Amino acid sequence: MGNLNTGKEEEINGQENNYRNKMAISKKKKKFFDVEIPILKKLTQLYAYNIEELEGRIIKYDLTRFLRGKNALFISKVKIIKDQATSIPKEFIILQTFIRKIVRKGTNYVEDSFLAQCKDAQLKIKPFLVTRRKVSRAVRKALRNKAREEIIEYVKDKTSETIFKDLLKNQLQKPLSLKLKKIYPLSVCEIRVLKVEKDESNQEKKVENQKPEEKKPDEKTEDKK
Repeated sequence: MGNLNTGKEEEINGQENNYRNKMAISKKKKKFFDVEIPILKKLTQLYAYNIEELEGRIIKYDLTRFLRGKNALFISKVKIIKDQATSIPKEFIILQTFIRKIVRKGTNYVEDSFLAQCKDAQLKIKPFLVTRRKVSRAVRKALRNKAREEIIEYVKDKTSETIFKDLLKNQLQKPLSLKLKKIYPLSVCEIRVLKVEKDESNQEKKVENQKPEEKKPDEKTEDKK
């Protein structure tokens, strides 16, 4: 009988603790926290119980006004640094609605998709080119190969954040268009997708912090005379 009573008491205590925990959570109120999007120089707000809960949250920002009519989406990830919520760029996408507008009759479009290594990440890049008139398959292939070659060269010594900034300021597309013009003039030269496929910034920091172990000099015993 003693064992049965203690078992029942433990069960009742467990139920009471669960009820108290639920009541404590229900008393907490969610509130809005400011989150910076430094690359856009914008501030947004997210709803949560506390600021730590925002870590890893995804923010989607419509860039249509920011890019003056270009229908695009900017995706960033929330990171908490010293009790402050900020966000790091993860992906840029030009929406299909804008792509339909810029492709006209009597032209050809050239697409590609490839991985490229930058200073702190592996990126997936999808350029999108539109020729002024219809061109042969050989010209389209030459444009595709040249664009890939130039983009890979461009990003290799830059950080992912710098590349996103250049993309938003058209500082990546414009020089690329001028180089491709030597093959055939383009009416559109865009990066349809830029995505951080693999973030390697943390790995670099770990390597830097790992100091090589100091080798202790071999102890030599001296014979006492």
